[in-house]
Amino acid sequence: MTLDRALVPVRHAPFTLAFLAVLWIVGAVTHSLGSGPSRHRMESVGAGVPALTHGRWWTPASSLLWCPGLGGYLGATALVLLLVTPAERRMGVARTATTLLGGQILGTLLGIGMVELGSAAGEQWLASLTEDLTVTPTVGTLAVGGVLSYRLTALWRRRTRLGIVAFALVMSLYVGHLQGVLRLGGAVVGLAIGAALHRRRGPLWPRNASHTEARVLVALVVAASAIGPMVAILYRDAYGPFSTFNDVYVSTRPGADDVREACAQSALDCDAVHALRDFYDSPAAALAVLVPALLLVLAEGLRRGRRLAWVLAVLLQLAWTALFAYWLHDFLANPTAYGALPAEHADFVQYFAEQMLLPVLVLVLLLVTRARFDLRLPRCAVRKLGAVVGGTLLAACAVYVGVGLAVRDQYAPPATAGALLGGLVSAFLPPAFIGYFAEWPVPVGGTAKALGQYCGLLFWLVTLVALLVTLRRPRLHTDADAAVRARELLVAEGSPSSLGFITTWDGNSYWFDGPGRAAVAYRVVATVALTTTDPFGAADARADAVAGFSRFCDEHGWTPCFYSVGEETRAAAERLGWRSVQVAEDTVVPLPDLAFTGKKWQDVRTALNKARKEGITAEWWAFRDAPVALTDQIRGISEEWVADKGLPEMGFTLGGLDELDDPAVRCLIAVDADRTVHGVTSWMPVHEAGRPVGWTLDFMRRRAGGFRGSMEFLIASAALGFKDEGARFLSLSGAPLARTATQEPPAALQRMLDYAGKVLEPVYGFRSLLHFKAKFQPEYRPMYMTYPDPAGLPMITRAIGKAYLPHMTAGQGVRLMRQFSS
Repeated sequence: MTLDRALVPVRHAPFTLAFLAVLWIVGAVTHSLGSGPSRHRMESVGAGVPALTHGRWWTPASSLLWCPGLGGYLGATALVLLLVTPAERRMGVARTATTLLGGQILGTLLGIGMVELGSAAGEQWLASLTEDLTVTPTVGTLAVGGVLSYRLTALWRRRTRLGIVAFALVMSLYVGHLQGVLRLGGAVVGLAIGAALHRRRGPLWPRNASHTEARVLVALVVAASAIGPMVAILYRDAYGPFSTFNDVYVSTRPGADDVREACAQSALDCDAVHALRDFYDSPAAALAVLVPALLLVLAEGLRRGRRLAWVLAVLLQLAWTALFAYWLHDFLANPTAYGALPAEHADFVQYFAEQMLLPVLVLVLLLVTRARFDLRLPRCAVRKLGAVVGGTLLAACAVYVGVGLAVRDQYAPPATAGALLGGLVSAFLPPAFIGYFAEWPVPVGGTAKALGQYCGLLFWLVTLVALLVTLRRPRLHTDADAAVRARELLVAEGSPSSLGFITTWDGNSYWFDGPGRAAVAYRVVATVALTTTDPFGAADARADAVAGFSRFCDEHGWTPCFYSVGEETRAAAERLGWRSVQVAEDTVVPLPDLAFTGKKWQDVRTALNKARKEGITAEWWAFRDAPVALTDQIRGISEEWVADKGLPEMGFTLGGLDELDDPAVRCLIAVDADRTVHGVTSWMPVHEAGRPVGWTLDFMRRRAGGFRGSMEFLIASAALGFKDEGARFLSLSGAPLARTATQEPPAALQRMLDYAGKVLEPVYGFRSLLHFKAKFQPEYRPMYMTYPDPAGLPMITRAIGKAYLPHMTAGQGVRLMRQFSS
């Protein structure tokens, strides 16, 4: 059943299937499936500088129908199915076929032009390609992918383009074959054609990415930097500019020439090279890919926003940059040690510079996106990871030195304690570095060889697994240990606000009163301690928590500000002489007597009836347990919503995808018979005495062009479901900078906030949201911001803006100012 569903897209792509059939039939008829076209046929159909120089103008097109070998046929088939199949469904047969052929021709010509230009500029790598010919349909395939990306949702638009460009760059810069350069040309042509065709349909590149998606994109870049060397090592003749020192990233087994050369020098060198060959013939050869494996583990941590992964990735890139800088300095000081002739000095400097470029670029990317990776491990997790890694390291060192001394005669020359201790560093490095940073005690006996092979291997296996498990923790917080204690208090004692659950979100720090009966969730922006809703905990301790938190802030030199709080906290603050202003309005729907009857519920009933007729149902899921087919659609809907805004996704009291990944949060999803998601809502529990007594709406997203009444349908379905479960109320949450009209004349600050809400309405729609919630006949409960001193309002205002838009760029700030001045 799963396979049948996976094959559905292919069955509806006749052009794709026909093209693949022609590709394989032509290959079979011309006996090209095994090792590509014969030399004679390659000269007739292969594309390259010589073909155009000799007037074979048809070769950019004819190269579409062959591949360089069986691996090329399999790889091209996979790429065609991946990119051309969805393009055919979205663009139609005629446009897809035209793009495939046109992209093949233009991409090939662009790639050949790059080769000629680079050769004329003296670039040795490109100059070496001027005599090559190649065939591959992947040039046009990548062009199709580039055009296709403009028809995808914002989520897959970014990922598709990044994947296409990363694939083309890896194959050209690491492998370095002519077809890799032509692929890069095809990718560029496809993106350019897509931009030209779709420039009137909105921005060519989604301007905004959610917090989660930005992490994914950075992780993909880091993963590509790890995969590149591993891909290149599969090619015996890889000679791209980034593969010059490829054996540093992915160590390679010494060849027969290396053995003969070492054995001709000395007996010790001969023993060393044979020990190294034995190393590669053992399971320890896995250490050859240690650096890429570590980068892939860190990429997974970056995808999840872990600060530890970011720190380790930065340190690793710094280490690589420093290593190549050291080698460059060493070469400049003594070029003869590298076997370089005087005429080759400039080439060697270029090689080193090329190798330094990638880690430097990745390092810059990590530094620029530092704020995205703010999830810190709990101290207990850090201690556990440190204990596992440190304990394994100590055990491995003890075994290496202790057993090594017992079999000291199995080393050449016989080992001493000093030699074994000095060689410890080499025991834990990839094979390419063995003996480089320290004297390596050369093992010649079986036990000694086993020590060198397995001590480092076992240490790194344990370390990588422990690191991966730690980085994949389900949910982390910037103040993880306090967050556990705060959640337990919230569940046990509850909160006066229906928004109390947002105190569990990441980004908060926590203050607890002396007995630990009440707590305040807050975040410090500049010198302002901005709270997340009301104090929570025991009811008789909440009022005193306001004064206690105020004293805590005073001790730290912070200005306290209670934000989005109810009447209880406002009254406690005003007893301290504080001021307050309304900033939002909670909308609460009582459930015990809820019935969608009467004229005022007409819109809700219409949505329920229409959904029933169109076969749309509401399904409850925990986001982390939902099938990938559903979560992927939800991410796509969310990214499309974010991309349509001129400003980034807001945070603080407004949840996003990150906040869905909590086992206590329930998602209600509107799906049709084809399993297409039309809308999604998330609901946070409101606890009292250890159990949920109400639910609060947080995340709301609707598919553009989907079922128009999906939000009304989902909220109504949720209300009926919660009512059946015995819940007392349902909160539709508050809309910032929006409130219903009152008879009370607004103060100057209130008028300013009302104006801000009016200005931001076209972008974020807070007032429209409040009007939408009125369909459910809620009770309106004001939410306030309360502060001790009006003189601190400028700082407080800035802190609130930074809390809601922590990742706003300079360009987005300019657009925001224009919005206010328009």
